Formats: sequence, structure tokens, C-alpha cells
Amino acid sequence: MEFLPPHIDAYAGEFTAPHSETLAALERETWQEVLMPRMLSGHQQGRFLSLISHLLRPTRVLEIGTYTGYSALCMAEGLADGGIIHTIDINAELRPRILRFMEKAGFSDRIHLHIGNALEIVPTLDGPWDLVFIDADKENYSAYFDLVVDRVRPGGLIIADNVLWSGKVAEPEHQDHETVGLRAYNAKIASDPRVEHQLLPFRDGLMVARKV
Repeated sequence: MEFLPPHIDAYAGEFTAPHSETLAALERETWQEVLMPRMLSGHQQGRFLSLISHLLRPTRVLEIGTYTGYSALCMAEGLADGGIIHTIDINAELRPRILRFMEKAGFSDRIHLHIGNALEIVPTLDGPWDLVFIDADKENYSAYFDLVVDRVRPGGLIIADNVLWSGKVAEPEHQDHETVGLRAYNAKIASDPRVEHQLLPFRDGLMVARKV
């Protein structure tokens, strides 16, 4: 997921607002102790999600794919008074770490963690959603979009991570199920009249879709 020369990426990070000590600790711990730490949103993307949340001032946020909770904590920073995040992950082993850092960040009462299959859990949750962040199994991105798009309020956002997939989406020789699923998702968003969209070549690619 290195799309910029390292010195340019470092420069961008230098001039991005710092994250909190709690987020820095979570980032360090994830890289030291958790499998596949590249799944972490990290400093620059986390500040982007925090910025978006502050701009929207959402009351209801849905996150599909919690991992260790970094992105949920970032989005919680911009919640409106009384706002809540529902975040879903299939890996029960991550639950104690997520809850510990939610408590440490002071957001235990604003983030509701669900462990299980998001395809089954999402339909049980009440909308409408102001912000949806999708960062889970890539082959199901289109299915997740279908579950949420009609329950996002006008002007709300659906943001999907990893839509460039280390550049493989633009290389036809890659036909693994994850790459194929992400290509299908990008094409789906581009052709759906219910949303306005922009694919941002930021980190591993963010597809930002605004409900019209």
C-alpha cells in the first residue's frame, strides 16, 4: 500500500494533525501484537475520518469492519451530542482489546461493538445512517452497500476503504476474488444514481459516495 514515495508520505504525515496518545498507543500495540497490522487505518487516514466526522457531526454511524478499533475511535471524535457508532467485526478475539481502548479513549458509551457476521447484523440495526465506513471482507462490499444505501440519509456518506487494493484493481491479470469484488464495487458506485462519488487515491484508496 505504498502509492507515494516514502519521503512524500512522511512529509504528508508531518503536516497532518497529530492523533491522540491513546490512538498512538493503539497503533503501536496493533503493530506489535496483532496479525495483519496493515489493516489498521493509521494516522493519516484516521485524521481524515475524524475530519469527515467533524464536518458531518453524525448522530448515527455504522462501521463494517472494526479490526482493533482505531477508525471507530477516530470517527467518534466528531459525533454530535448523543451520537453513537455501531461497529461490527467477525473476530471475537479482538473484543477485549477494542473494549479496553474504547474505555481508555472515553468513548465506551458512544461506540456499540457487535461481534458476528455483518451481513446478518446490519439488517437488525436501525437507521437512518449519517456515515457508513466499510472496511471488511472485500468480496462483500457490494452486498454491504446494498444493505445500507437506502438507509443513509440524504447528504450522508458511505466511505469504502482499500478500493485500489495495492493497485491490483487496475491490472486485469489479477482475478482473485477480493480484487474482482473491489472492481465490481467501484463500478457499482460509479453507475448508481442514488449517490455522487469520488475515488480518492489516498492510502489504499477510498471510495466516497454521497447520498443524493
